[in-house]
Amino acid sequence: MNATPNSLTQTEIATLAGGCFWCLDAVYRDLKGVLTVVSGYSGGRVPNPSYQLVCTGETGHAEVVQISFDPVVVSYRELLEVFFTIHDPTTLNRQGADVGTQYRSAIYFHSLEQKATAEAVIAELTAESLWPNPIVTEVTPLAAFYPAEDYHQNYFANNPYQGYCRAIIAPKVAKFRQKFLQRLKKS
Repeated sequence: MNATPNSLTQTEIATLAGGCFWCLDAVYRDLKGVLTVVSGYSGGRVPNPSYQLVCTGETGHAEVVQISFDPVVVSYRELLEVFFTIHDPTTLNRQGADVGTQYRSAIYFHSLEQKATAEAVIAELTAESLWPNPIVTEVTPLAAFYPAEDYHQNYFANNPYQGYCRAIIAPKVAKFRQKFLQRLKKS
């Protein structure tokens, strides 16, 4: 845990992959306790990849968001509850029409505590049989995180009328807001 020198706020980092990073970015920016969200790439073999290179599927990277959060306000477990609500963790290397290894479901843990929490949440969800297929979410230590290009940051807010935003992201954000109304930041 890191604390800023002149603040009582404790911060932790979570790195999650659940399809297109634009969707995750849009949702987590609305969640109480989330301090920053950065879209980027993790889990690959090439340092500092570009979006175009990641889209080839040849680098091994997943599109991720790296979330800085205050664990006093929102727990890591709560971040994972949101994560498993806004994407399908049972489809290997795809979310809807987005297909490729860059769209896989993955949790890149920063500590053994995060790993244990992720594995426990997956075990609980598996026991609940919410989906007809098994959860394929990877739980892997974070090796590296590379921020995506500037135009990918806060994409939904900056491009609300773009076709993908209207057809794919807006419904996910609406579903999130409805289910987690009490956990939303106040406008």
